[in-house]
Amino acid sequence: MLTDTHVHLDLDEFAADLPEVLCRSQAVGVARWIVPAIRSAHWPRLATLHGEQPSAFYALGLHPWFVGDESELALERLAQLLRQRPTGLVAVGECGLDGAIELPLAQQLPWFERQIQLADECNLPLIVHARRCYNEVLALLSRHRPRAGGVLHGFSGSRQQAQQFWALGFYLGIGGTISYERAQKTRRAVATLPLEALLLETDSPSMPLAGYQGERNEPARLIEVLQQLAALRQQPVEALTAGLEANVERLFFAAP
Repeated sequence: MLTDTHVHLDLDEFAADLPEVLCRSQAVGVARWIVPAIRSAHWPRLATLHGEQPSAFYALGLHPWFVGDESELALERLAQLLRQRPTGLVAVGECGLDGAIELPLAQQLPWFERQIQLADECNLPLIVHARRCYNEVLALLSRHRPRAGGVLHGFSGSRQQAQQFWALGFYLGIGGTISYERAQKTRRAVATLPLEALLLETDSPSMPLAGYQGERNEPARLIEVLQQLAALRQQPVEALTAGLEANVERLFFAAP
């Protein structure tokens, strides 16, 4: 069995055919999913999804793209929900910083910092979004040192950057980026990093693999990410699967 550690099953893109999407995923052995929240309005959807599909676990958080639409009440509600630790909740996120959007990093920062604090308070791992701001995110994580660690979603950096995140207790979420020949820096990094530092993800419905540009991404394509990783590392798929799933268990499902 494989786990897609970052898949947005709650988005409208999957509303019309989610049962079929999950069946295709299960048919290729991707039978567990972790669904990170992006905004407070979606939090009830995630609990409902877990109730209907117990293998769909979830994270609660506020994505930097949408914090400009939220109020302080959302952070208060988030704190309440995290402290209740509802069934199916395994992490805080998707949260982080994005240096490529209109909202300045200075305005995103308090939202991310508060979610780091809540994750630490509740002993939950973080699912972190970071784009064009790895140094800023590293500085923040170094300052707070969240005890449950987490995962840097959609890793697309260098081996040196990966080692810095791993040293802070953060796994690297590996997805469709490694299927692109132009992503040589990231492909070289994942080829040589310890397997113990890696998780697999699709970020569906976004981040299609090479050859599927313009199409909706699906969790079933995690198998192709795995195959790409096996080719880059020159390791058998079976050995990679066992190691990657051990990482998932350690980060998201180990007893507190």
